[in-house]
Amino acid sequence: MSVPAQRQAEPSVVLPEGGLTLLVIEDDPTGSLSVPAMAETTCSAGRPVRIRTARNLTEAERLLTDDVHCILLDLSLPAVGLPEGAAEGPPEELATLRHVLRLAPRQAVLALTAEADAERAAEAVRVGAQDYLFRDELDGRVLSRAIRYAVERKRADLAQWQLTESRLRAQENARLERGLLPTPLLAGSDLRFAARYRPGRSRALLGGDFYDTVRTPDGTVHVMIGDVCGHGPDEAALGVELRIAWRALTFAGLCGDELLGTLQQVLEHERADEEIFATLCTVDIAPDGRSAGLCLAGHPAPLLVRHGRAPGLLPQEGGGPALGLLPQARWPHRRVELGDAWSLLLYTDGLIEGKVGAGARRLGQEGMTELVTRQVKEGLVGEELLDAVVAEVRALNGEELTDDLAVLLLDRG
Repeated sequence: MSVPAQRQAEPSVVLPEGGLTLLVIEDDPTGSLSVPAMAETTCSAGRPVRIRTARNLTEAERLLTDDVHCILLDLSLPAVGLPEGAAEGPPEELATLRHVLRLAPRQAVLALTAEADAERAAEAVRVGAQDYLFRDELDGRVLSRAIRYAVERKRADLAQWQLTESRLRAQENARLERGLLPTPLLAGSDLRFAARYRPGRSRALLGGDFYDTVRTPDGTVHVMIGDVCGHGPDEAALGVELRIAWRALTFAGLCGDELLGTLQQVLEHERADEEIFATLCTVDIAPDGRSAGLCLAGHPAPLLVRHGRAPGLLPQEGGGPALGLLPQARWPHRRVELGDAWSLLLYTDGLIEGKVGAGARRLGQEGMTELVTRQVKEGLVGEELLDAVVAEVRALNGEELTDDLAVLLLDRG
């Protein structure tokens, strides 16, 4: 037994709350188009379609308010009232449509023409109209459906455009941020360098933490790590400025108190708020690699790992305040012995302020030291050690770390 074919249901289209507003632009709206008939037949979706009529572009521009959802444009409308130069470019006969599209970038546009002008109707869609209608076949039902679909198609076009724009902006920002991350300059040094960097901001590559490493002509290796308070793009930009200033000043021969004092001046001039400050740790490793100069500006001390000895923190007493807190601050330059073979771990507080388990206890420097000690005993070094440290800190926290995190490792021997 044959089953009667069922009529395929039309796809559901969601209309704006309160119905739609249609602007009809035609030089004789009471002629071939019956506005009262349209008003009666375009309410089948359960919501009214409000209709406005304009006889020329001047009237249309006046009636084109934000509550207009769709425009029905007669392509035979005389090009009267166009701005000078608006009719330039092929095909000139669509100059009126082009002008309407410029006036109404967020409204759906339907082109109205005669069936004999099918080619021009198709060209109107290529130019930017959502659809076209033939005047001879126009009735209320056809118009109602065309309006609804044109509005939804315009919505989809705008959503796709916004998505594409957002994606391009994200790619541009990623390229910019990637270019702002430092490239260590260690040519000629026997030190090995590794770093891990995780910004706390979602979908960002750059945070308020910053670091750098360079080797000056005298053979000294200078390494720095710092943290601007806060997690936004302004703090990230300030961190980049401080890093670039540190590199330039280091190559200019400044170190210790003089270098940090100048960096504080940079911070004071560039910060957006007087409450913004930055912590900093600088280590200047002697050309023979056996000793270093240490400066701390409110920053946690590095961790020194040596073969045959328990890992321990470098001296933290006697350091100076964070940059930007005290106008006349001083930062002592302390000499420390490293030995023949060693690893030096520098980090920001994002590594030590994560939670341990479900409670409120933080990992802290003591917990980090124990963690690194255990992993060193397991034979981890270099990149593997950094990956293991970061992974375990995240695991102990129970979720993704919310603070910026930077960890550096310098190895000798």
